[in-house]
Amino acid sequence: MTVRLRLTLLYGVLFLLSGAVLLAITYLLVAHGGGSVVMTQHSRLSDGREDVTTYLLGTASDERIGAALRVLGEQQQADMLHQLLVKSGIALGIMAVLAAFLGWLVAGRVLRPLQTMTVRIQHISARNVHERLAVAGPRDELKGLADTVDGLLGRLAAALDSHKRFVANAAHELRTPLTLEHALIEEAVLDPAATVDGFRAQFAELMVVSEQQARLLDSLLVLATSERGLERREAIDLSTLAGEVIAAARPAVLVVTDLRPAPVAGDPVLVERLVANLVDNATGYNVPGGRVAVTTGVAGGRSYLEVVNTGPPVPPEMVDRLLSPFQRLDRTARDDGHHGLGLSIVQAIATAHDAELTVRARPAGGLSVRVVFVPVV
Repeated sequence: MTVRLRLTLLYGVLFLLSGAVLLAITYLLVAHGGGSVVMTQHSRLSDGREDVTTYLLGTASDERIGAALRVLGEQQQADMLHQLLVKSGIALGIMAVLAAFLGWLVAGRVLRPLQTMTVRIQHISARNVHERLAVAGPRDELKGLADTVDGLLGRLAAALDSHKRFVANAAHELRTPLTLEHALIEEAVLDPAATVDGFRAQFAELMVVSEQQARLLDSLLVLATSERGLERREAIDLSTLAGEVIAAARPAVLVVTDLRPAPVAGDPVLVERLVANLVDNATGYNVPGGRVAVTTGVAGGRSYLEVVNTGPPVPPEMVDRLLSPFQRLDRTARDDGHHGLGLSIVQAIATAHDAELTVRARPAGGLSVRVVFVPVV
């Protein structure tokens, strides 16, 4: 059954019920409405005038006349109620058919904007996802639905554009080491004067390139995993994770820590990767003699992790772009082992944990990154 037919049936049923209730109320009011005039006697007086005597139910002085009046009154009332019921039923049936017809027309009128929106949505695909319904009119339910669909199409268009950029950037990042590998292998094969030491040096370069590819693929896998959502949650202490990450990284710059207990519930592997990426970015994108401050704790009942570094100046308008995949502050630095995925992975992991990520450019240079997790229940 279509929505239009269901609405028509609903209108018809509601009309029949309301009509039946109205008919029942009218019937009861008439049935209990009191006495009625049932007989009138005409007689002519001696002076030629006509005398009219009206008998009401229960007012006759003669018992036989009163009994006859009661019988006639009851019969008259029964006939009247029967006629009222029959004629009202016929009128109700006629109006029910008319109500069904009008309900069909009204339902079609109400659903016409929905049909128009459905047809327009069916013609929207990946090629024209930037089109919108743009329904004009008052701020009613249909306008709200159209605006919601337009918002969904906008988010879908942004996601498709982001996906296209991600695929293009990933292909570009992977093509560079593959081209370098091919050049190194071709040089080793075509060089007639190649020596063992030369082969060893080229193989060492190939190992470096292979490690960079492995790190890139691992980063892409972590990004895809974190965007898919959490499969498990465990009790974690951010202070313990941060201490282990800093000890394993052995950064070349000065790292100042203020690690107070900060319990959270989440995926230990992903949270550790979040901490490692923040520390790696803060130490990698720094200045000679710079420093990194790592702080954990609880504020307002919510655990947080904050990493601040003294790196090069970052334009404020560049901060949001750094959260997108394959975005780097210095696009020419391609041999530093970074692929522009660090902060995008941090954002994806924070989103998976319903955490708030705040990134600010420091006036003196570098970034201040703060991740606030939801309270542990």
